[in-house]
Amino acid sequence: MSRHTTTHRHPRQSVLEVRVMSPRLAWLGLRKLIGWVVKLACLLAVLGGLGWGGWHFIQQALNNNPDFRLRVLTLNPNPVIDELGVAAAAGIDLTTTPSLLEVDVAAVARHLKNLPAIADAHAERHLPGTLVVTVTPRIPKAWITSPGAGLTAVRQAGAMLVDGAGIAYPCPPSQLATATTLPVIELPPSPAQPITAGIKINHPALEPCFTLLDAAREADPEALQWIESVRQVNAWSLLLVTRQGTAATFGMGDHARQITSLRAALDHAGDQGYLIETINLIPKYNIPITLREQPAPPPRAIPVSVKNSSAANETRRSRDLTTLPKRN
Repeated sequence: MSRHTTTHRHPRQSVLEVRVMSPRLAWLGLRKLIGWVVKLACLLAVLGGLGWGGWHFIQQALNNNPDFRLRVLTLNPNPVIDELGVAAAAGIDLTTTPSLLEVDVAAVARHLKNLPAIADAHAERHLPGTLVVTVTPRIPKAWITSPGAGLTAVRQAGAMLVDGAGIAYPCPPSQLATATTLPVIELPPSPAQPITAGIKINHPALEPCFTLLDAAREADPEALQWIESVRQVNAWSLLLVTRQGTAATFGMGDHARQITSLRAALDHAGDQGYLIETINLIPKYNIPITLREQPAPPPRAIPVSVKNSSAANETRRSRDLTTLPKRN
């Protein structure tokens, strides 16, 4: 009995057709894909062009709209800068009345923060035409001098002040009235710790002077009115000079007790009509004192700044820029 087997064979013609048609089909598919990609790219280019053109048209329409011109600059009350100063610092040309939409508020805040007398700043657009600026001024704690480094000017605009964080900055003219009565901290020259505007003072003698002034003000709220200067003499003592010229030696600690002793000695000297030349407050008992030979002069008048309690200083002020005088 013979066995028949079935063998599946592809006709030769069919095999050859597959071999010939496969590259052609691949090429046709690739051409079709390229065509779709080109069409999609053209569509995206058209949409992008229309979008950019529309946005550009809108921007031009808004920027050229007189309703969006910068007309009012609102600034919070502060003793270091006015509206014209803000515009100058931010590079805003008020003579051209720029569009408020063209004002980079982030750049305005950044330029203001770069001013040494300003600790922080913020700017906002309030459409249609108002720029709102808020600055945080530095609050001075004392004047800073370093005679050996050529820094000697005090109690005048441009002289160096230092705030509670130890940041040095030149006194703005508008802050001079409130800073006049502040004491002077004298620092020895230190090439490694130069005094630079806008930079924190890292001089090791600054902190002990701060500590003594803080203790003096805590013991006597009027202390800053009768303290002329403070400086560190050596590793164990500080020298405080009063407005009447009394040189008082303090230790590096126990300042509350020493301030109390100094006030008692000055009050007694005033009652008795003599003037203390020097006093060493480091000892607790038998405090050494030297007297001046001439009688004590009458107390020197010390200008005291008077706070203006008017509503204009308590609230944010707004200025119409068309009324501001132009600075040369």
